[in-house]
Amino acid sequence: MSKTIELAQHLEKLHTNNMYKSDFYWTWDKTDEELDAIFTVADALRDLRERNKSTRIFDSGLGISIFRDNSTRTRFSFASACNLLGLTVQDLDEKKSQIAHGETVRETANMVSFMADVIGIRDDMFIGEGHKYQKTFMDAVKEGYRDGILEQQPTLVNLQCDVDHPTQAMADMLHIIHQFGGVENLKGKKLAMTWAYSPSYGKPLSVPQGVIGLMTRFGMDVVLAHPEGYDVMPEVEEIARKNAQATGGSYRKVATMEEAFDGADIVYPKSWAPFAAMEERTKLYQAGDQKGIDELEKKLLAQNANFKNWSCTEEMMKRTKDGKALYLHCLPADITGLSCPEGEVDNSVFDRYLVPLYKEASFKPYIIAAMIMMSKVKDPVSALMAMDAGKARKAF
Repeated sequence: MSKTIELAQHLEKLHTNNMYKSDFYWTWDKTDEELDAIFTVADALRDLRERNKSTRIFDSGLGISIFRDNSTRTRFSFASACNLLGLTVQDLDEKKSQIAHGETVRETANMVSFMADVIGIRDDMFIGEGHKYQKTFMDAVKEGYRDGILEQQPTLVNLQCDVDHPTQAMADMLHIIHQFGGVENLKGKKLAMTWAYSPSYGKPLSVPQGVIGLMTRFGMDVVLAHPEGYDVMPEVEEIARKNAQATGGSYRKVATMEEAFDGADIVYPKSWAPFAAMEERTKLYQAGDQKGIDELEKKLLAQNANFKNWSCTEEMMKRTKDGKALYLHCLPADITGLSCPEGEVDNSVFDRYLVPLYKEASFKPYIIAAMIMMSKVKDPVSALMAMDAGKARKAF
């Protein structure tokens, strides 16, 4: 029996009917079994790919990608996921569209969705705006489908907003599951999500928020650490607390990187901007106050410089469990002595974990493909079994 058949049999036991024709905004919108389904299908698709089996569930159709912020890994992961399933990707470049001429979000949404099966959107830079844009876009698509403009309703995959980065957090989680030999081995493991120094400013909060909003669902002891003033959204912290209470794990905040790293099984040192500062930047952006934005940037860079000791050094790693914690990062990292003079992580630490880091990133295309498949295929169990019994992807 192939691994894919075993995974399909597990999938059959899960309650996933609500995933069909649904969007994927935040991980905390999904049930435990629905998250399990995404991990299961991602592993099955990877197994099929490794065995050179065709996984094309579409013979035509578009995956529309809308990146309102720069991206390497997520952009190519979305394109890879769509192609894996048989979709062609079309990137919406707002500079080349009619948006500059006053085209509304409602109009854009309908015009690009005539033959689209999935819409992937990244809009992460402005607090209060990213999720709102995704919701406005998809509400317009749903309205177009109801009005008979669109023959079918595309599904959304959140490729990062101001609140959550679900494809990243779930790729991170699947990497952790594989590294520790299964979900059943994660209970009681300590995960440190810590702020780290960066010589740049304005990094989104959605990665640390995505991590604490998801990892607390697996019975782990999740610790958030950051300098004073670098808070994340309080509503996401409340989600983390409730998750921990429900799963027998824990969620707490500490004031130092050292305390977070002490005895940790997993560390995730990553820079982000203070929530209050990001709120302020959004207001300046809405007012068109570029001078105010420039002044805020100078202020925050100076503030960051006060915490250069918040770095994942060799000495810091020695504090972790047996000095061998699993190091995670969404990439690209600010690497001391390589990409910058001082940054989030020592070059020697980063280089030692390079292979696992790349493996961590490699789960993202399969996570995205699983999100698409669970939304677009009514009977994913039968689909996986058909793929397993189907033709090879290549002629050789």
